[in-house]
Amino acid sequence: MTLLSAATLLFLVMDPLGNIPLFLAALRKVDPGRHRAVILREALIALAVMVAFLFAGPFALDLLQVSPAALTVSGGIVLLLIAIRMIFPDRSPHEDADAEPFIVPLAVPYIAGPSVVATELLLLSRWPERWPVWLAALILAWLATTVILYLAGNFRKLFGDRGLTALERLMGMLLVTVAVEMLMQGTAQYLGRAG
Repeated sequence: MTLLSAATLLFLVMDPLGNIPLFLAALRKVDPGRHRAVILREALIALAVMVAFLFAGPFALDLLQVSPAALTVSGGIVLLLIAIRMIFPDRSPHEDADAEPFIVPLAVPYIAGPSVVATELLLLSRWPERWPVWLAALILAWLATTVILYLAGNFRKLFGDRGLTALERLMGMLLVTVAVEMLMQGTAQYLGRAG
């Protein structure tokens, strides 16, 4: 996997376009002049969380004795569930906090969610020696996500809610393909080891 393909995968999993309505809803009761400052703060917190998991995650996997095949299959399942949610989004109303959001839910789980952590762990467990590439891919994906979320209001005006939903579903379709590939690779790894 190249730097660009890893960054694209992480970007799809972060799902910034799908997160625009969630961010705008969470910031509804915050002074509009503070929106962009809050988004930048939460994005930086999310980056710190993701980088921490990138480096601490492998130790947790060793401690739990999780095999690479199991991680690949579980990562594929998580990505598949996220992709299905992107294609068939849940439009139930989300809770509105009266106070300015801090860490939850914007940084975690909207940006640094379980699917991003699972993807990071998968990349690092399969090719640990390429950690600088995965770190660079994470930063690239985070940067693109942050720019989109920073301009959330502009994107909503440009595409409208229906346009954002259509783009999110298209990203979900791409992610389904990646998830199925991961499931097949994990199964092949397990069968190769068992055989």
